[in-house]
Amino acid sequence: MTSLIPQEIPAALILGTISEHAIVAAENHLRDVLALAIEYKAPHAAIIVFDTRCELALALTEAYKRCLPTATFIDFDTISADAVLAAFAGLAANDLVVLIQSTNFRLEAFRIRIELFKRSLKVIEHPHLSRMTGSQALYYIESLAYDPAYYRGVGRALKARIDSARFGVVDSGGERLVFDSPFESAKLNIGDYSEMNNVGGQFPIGEVFTEAQDLEAVNGRVRIFVFGDTAFQVNQPENPITLVITKGRVTDVIDSTPEFDQVLANIRADEGEVWLRELGFGMNRAFTQQRTVSDIGTYERMCGIHLSLGAKHGVYNKAIIRRATARYHVDVFAVTQAVYLDDDLVYGNGAWQV
Repeated sequence: MTSLIPQEIPAALILGTISEHAIVAAENHLRDVLALAIEYKAPHAAIIVFDTRCELALALTEAYKRCLPTATFIDFDTISADAVLAAFAGLAANDLVVLIQSTNFRLEAFRIRIELFKRSLKVIEHPHLSRMTGSQALYYIESLAYDPAYYRGVGRALKARIDSARFGVVDSGGERLVFDSPFESAKLNIGDYSEMNNVGGQFPIGEVFTEAQDLEAVNGRVRIFVFGDTAFQVNQPENPITLVITKGRVTDVIDSTPEFDQVLANIRADEGEVWLRELGFGMNRAFTQQRTVSDIGTYERMCGIHLSLGAKHGVYNKAIIRRATARYHVDVFAVTQAVYLDDDLVYGNGAWQV
C-alpha cells in the first residue's frame, strides 16, 4: 500500500529521551505483538493512523514503519476526518488498523475501535501517549514486550484459580481486604484472541479481572498508593491512603488527600455511595509501585492488584446496581504484599505465584 509519510521521520524529532536503542526495542516488541498476539499476516492490508504531537507517538510510528513498511500511514492532523473514514471503508475483514494517539482521535460520533471491530478488523490502540514523557516513555515501550508463555500461562492459571475460588484476600501490608464470596467468571486481556469476537484492543496489555459475585460480601481495609484523579491521570500521594470497606462500600478513609476527597465527593454526589467493584490482577511487569506512568488507563496493567470505585462496570451486571445511575469507575491501586485465593498464596514477592 502507499505510504503517506516520508520515508524517514526526522531523527531530531525522535532522538531526545527516546534513543535509537529504544526505538529498536519498540520495533522488536511490536513485531512480536503483530505476529504472536494479533496474528497479522500479509497480504492483509494495514493502516496506521498517527500524529506527531509527542515524542512517544513519533517513536511508535517509526517502529511500526520498520515492522510494516508496505502499510498505509496517515497523519491524522493533515487530512480530514472524512478521508480517514474513507480509508477505513476500503479495508476488508482481518485487515489491521493501528491508532497512535498523543491524546485520542475524535471522528465526531464515530466510535473508532467499536466501529472497526464491527467490520471484523484487527485493531491496536495506543492512546494518551503525550501523558508519558522522559523515563515514562521508556517504561511504556518496555510494557509492549509480549511474552506469550508468561501472559497466556499465568493469565489462564489465574483465571482458573479465580473461577474456582470460594473467597479471596488482598493483604496490603498490615491491612486485609476480604472477598467472602465466589467471583464472577474472570476476563482475560493477555493477547490471546482465539476465543473472542474481536482481535486487539488498547495496548499495552496484561490483566485478568473479576469482581465478587456478592458485592456486599467484601469487607476490611486496603492501602492504596495510587488513584485515578479527576483528570484521569495517576495521582500518587506521599503516603498510602487506607480505605475502610463495609459491605462492599467505602465507609471511611484514613490519611486521605484533598484530591482523593474530591474523587469520593464526586462519586457520592452522583451515586449516593461509593461501591468497590472490580478486582483486577495486573500482569504487566514493566509497571510496578516504583515504575509508574501518568496515564491511568496504561498504568492499569501494573503488576499487582487494582480495584475500582464507583458503581459502573460494563462487563458484570448486578441486580443491586442500577445501571442507569452508575457513572463512575475510578481505578485505585493496592499496595500488593500478598494475594490469596481460598487459602493459597497467588501473589508474593512482587510476582504472581501460579
